[in-house]
Amino acid sequence: MEVIVAKKCGFCPGVTNAISIAEKLLADKGNIYSLGPIIHNPDVVESFANKGLKTVNSIDEIEEGSTVLIRSHGAAPAQIEQLKAKGAKIVDATCVLVKRLQQKAIDLEKEGYEVVVIGDKNHPEVRGVVGCVKNVAVIASKDDLCNLPKDKKLGIVCQTTKGPELFGEVVGEIARGGFKELKVINTLCKETVHRQESAVELCKNVDIMFVLGGLQSANTHRLVELCKKHNNQTFHLQNWKEFDKSILFGKAVAGVTAGASTPQWVINEFVENLKAFKG
Repeated sequence: MEVIVAKKCGFCPGVTNAISIAEKLLADKGNIYSLGPIIHNPDVVESFANKGLKTVNSIDEIEEGSTVLIRSHGAAPAQIEQLKAKGAKIVDATCVLVKRLQQKAIDLEKEGYEVVVIGDKNHPEVRGVVGCVKNVAVIASKDDLCNLPKDKKLGIVCQTTKGPELFGEVVGEIARGGFKELKVINTLCKETVHRQESAVELCKNVDIMFVLGGLQSANTHRLVELCKKHNNQTFHLQNWKEFDKSILFGKAVAGVTAGASTPQWVINEFVENLKAFKG
């Protein structure tokens, strides 16, 4: 079978950095904690767990004086203070673009704006940003616009892994509403945007499209959504183990892309097996 891989896919610089930091810490200290999954990919999380990385969702689960990795999604200031109070050695692997997003939100609030974050309220990156400011509204879609404060100065930022289409659409709707002043800061990740553009370009020219990535990965879900708009034969799989050969019936050319938290070995394994597949 002919297989074409998207020009841009797989680990982004922020994820690569977090992985590198975790590997060095484990080699040096043996056992460390991660506040939440290091990245949204079960294969990687399992691999690191076997090396001694303990993933916790609550600071209460962390022992006093332990080494704690702040993942690429970042953490809220209150969480950092809680860790310091426990005497934790904090190693910060927050993506530089997430740090920028947090700082922009803080700056907007200092300038007198009501902060508006376009993103998913339960995403760890967004939760971290919300924890940086006092008054904030999270808008996941146009349906949430009713939560916006009226007749206020609004400062808008966006979850880094969202796409320009959603960002522009929501900002456009906000601009039609009642506000005193509007300040919009583009906090989108260019790596994410390039991956989305590359995936869309590819899916238009193949019989079937595979998007590889964790089921909890927001940027992978977005790749799936975009590809399905242009190719209804788009499938989201975590790895080759989930592959169902029946979906290849009548297909000659397959496209493959992957989320920013999908390791290269998962991509390589999938592509090689797909190339070797004989229906």
